[in-house]
Amino acid sequence: MKTYSIVKTGGEYVVLAGEQRVLKVGSRRKAAKLVVDATELLAMQSEPGLPPARGTHQSSVTAGS
Repeated sequence: MKTYSIVKTGGEYVVLAGEQRVLKVGSRRKAAKLVVDATELLAMQSEPGLPPARGTHQSSVTAGS
């Protein structure tokens, strides 16, 4: 798995995956949240055979009529 880091460049924050820039956002808090979300999704993907975990921030989706 890659190492993620966040660096400030000017007025923006850049998320790095290893040495590669992958995302640019306006706040450090938003950058940190996105890194945590991405790490959790990659961890779930790397565990075959386990059902996807539902976090408290997710709601179920139902089809409308």
